[in-house]
Amino acid sequence: MENRIHDVLIVGGGLVGASLACALDGSGLDVALVEAEPPRMPMIPAADARSLALAAASLNVLEALGVLRHLPAPPAPIRRIHVSRRGDFGSVLLRADEYGRDAFGGVVAAPALGAALQARLGELHGLHHLSGAKLVALREGDGTREADIQHADACVTLKARLVVGADGTGSCVRESLGIAATTHDYTQHLFAGSVRASRPSDGQAWERFTEHGPVALLPRTSGPHPANTYGCICTVPAADAQRVAAMDDADFLALLQERFGWRAGHFLAVGRRSGHRLRQCVAARLTASRAVLLGNAAQTLHPIGAQGFNLGLRDALTLAELARDVRDGDVGSDGLLDAYARRRAADRAETMAFSDGLARLTSNPSRPLGLLRSLALGAVGAMPAWRARLAGGAMGFRGHVPALACDGAPQAVATP
Repeated sequence: MENRIHDVLIVGGGLVGASLACALDGSGLDVALVEAEPPRMPMIPAADARSLALAAASLNVLEALGVLRHLPAPPAPIRRIHVSRRGDFGSVLLRADEYGRDAFGGVVAAPALGAALQARLGELHGLHHLSGAKLVALREGDGTREADIQHADACVTLKARLVVGADGTGSCVRESLGIAATTHDYTQHLFAGSVRASRPSDGQAWERFTEHGPVALLPRTSGPHPANTYGCICTVPAADAQRVAAMDDADFLALLQERFGWRAGHFLAVGRRSGHRLRQCVAARLTASRAVLLGNAAQTLHPIGAQGFNLGLRDALTLAELARDVRDGDVGSDGLLDAYARRRAADRAETMAFSDGLARLTSNPSRPLGLLRSLALGAVGAMPAWRARLAGGAMGFRGHVPALACDGAPQAVATP
């Protein structure tokens, strides 16, 4: 049993949990980070690794936290976003230069960002970091939470004034707290990887909706990637996942070409693909006594619009801001947790509604609904105010925006 009482115990060392640990560095708080993954060597990701679209607000944060300098190459800029649906007329084209920006955000390989965060964690002074450790029990103590952690061949007990659950969709922290979660199965399966096309991206990203879910291309033009390399996702019905997973490269390219069309030219080669069943999982509440949920533990979203990690990062930054402002030394107080839930309410609700609503609306094959979708796409494309609202969401400027994310945020696209 440890006698030391940590201010913050972060359970989960993925992208969101590691980002929170970086954001709390230099705050004067005693922070512990427990992650299930064992210690690992930094890696240079393959070109076909899963791509992450980072909003401008997220890039501001990761730059300020000293993470981006550890990437092997700069994020590939997203300068334009084209949105359409197969079978419907109308489309929306968002251009960053309309809002005085060079880009809406940037694209990185998920393993590269994970390695960059691990490298930054290694530079932090005073972080109590346990790798290859698993939470086995969580209970309330006297003004603390007590967490039993299985580490190597021993079980240790860590005490903290605040426990943060950043341990993913199947969160052990959420289960231990007795917080219910609602789930929705989209009956879709997503395949992610990379593709090389005959046309260069030049900062162009596409989101193409279909009755079976979205197909998207993200520019991957920085560093070692040639100008015609894209990160890609292709969504198929869950019942068809096994057949698609067994496809060779030629057959998968043909499927991707048929689903996406020819806007990027001819698809020439595809890398390894990873598959993911698409489900939404939303916690009934974000907080409990001396505990809080962040990222996928709080809300796992459909990847449509690339909202998930960006939302989780804003969770982490909001909590870090509040924790840094604590005057009485108790970061687990009810007052702080209530303030966190209030600050996250608007952004969380709007982002979840956008993600879930768009996923359901765009996959519905109804012909009358298709006409309404087409009219809506045409209207959004023609209305500067509506495009500006979409642009603000794409850049991560929605709801209460943490201060580190706001650098250079144009007022024209900020949302209330």
